[in-house]
Amino acid sequence: MSGTDFTGRGVVVTGAASGIGRAAALEFARRGARVLVADLDEAGAETTVGEIGAAGGTAVAVVGDLSDQEVADTVVDRAVDAFGGLDVLVNNAGIMDRMSALGETGDAEWERVIRINLTAPFLLTRAALPHMLAAERGSIVFTASEAALRGSAAGAAYTAAKHGIVGLVKNLAVMYRAQGIRANAIAPGPTSTGMRVDADGEAHGPAVVGRFIGTNIGRMGTAEEQAAAVVFLASDAAAFVNGAVLPVDDGWAAV
Repeated sequence: MSGTDFTGRGVVVTGAASGIGRAAALEFARRGARVLVADLDEAGAETTVGEIGAAGGTAVAVVGDLSDQEVADTVVDRAVDAFGGLDVLVNNAGIMDRMSALGETGDAEWERVIRINLTAPFLLTRAALPHMLAAERGSIVFTASEAALRGSAAGAAYTAAKHGIVGLVKNLAVMYRAQGIRANAIAPGPTSTGMRVDADGEAHGPAVVGRFIGTNIGRMGTAEEQAAAVVFLASDAAAFVNGAVLPVDDGWAAV
């Protein structure tokens, strides 16, 4: 088995109805993985499952709000039941904020962004850990963001959530490396995924952040380029990579 061969392995990818998650699910399946597609978008999730099946792969879907503990538990239980175990968890699902500065961030925006972008990965990882610990191996990959590396790429809620993801990755790496579990993240730069930002151009946050986002960001990336990094970090080829946050951003983080 080559370092990036996932034949027979069980993989969960969240946010796999579209964008980076969909591209990652398809790539894992091409490499032999059996994939659980998790998303709130039922039609998109079923489309991804259908594409994998049409190509000769194995996939199932779980639809629901991943920030709900019952849904998180169902995702993990379904993967274990369908695939006989859980080898890889990709915590990719997420939403953007409105680029709001802290002083103009309302409770609803804060709580929704933190719940989906930080709490949901926490819940899913906590549900997955017992199975990975029992197997004495597992790889967890998170989708962070350029906003996890700097303060000028998003609003207060999104930036805080993605910085939190980096903290989870590093803590997981330290806590569970002796048990054979690795945790890493990609930090995507601007990527063509269809994710939209509902920003008020007259608000303070978007006006400030907009000046920075338009500077030195390089070219627009593709979902497939981000997915390639996810698959690499999840694979045996990255067996000695643990606690890393990999910018996938055409050098934006280096500017």
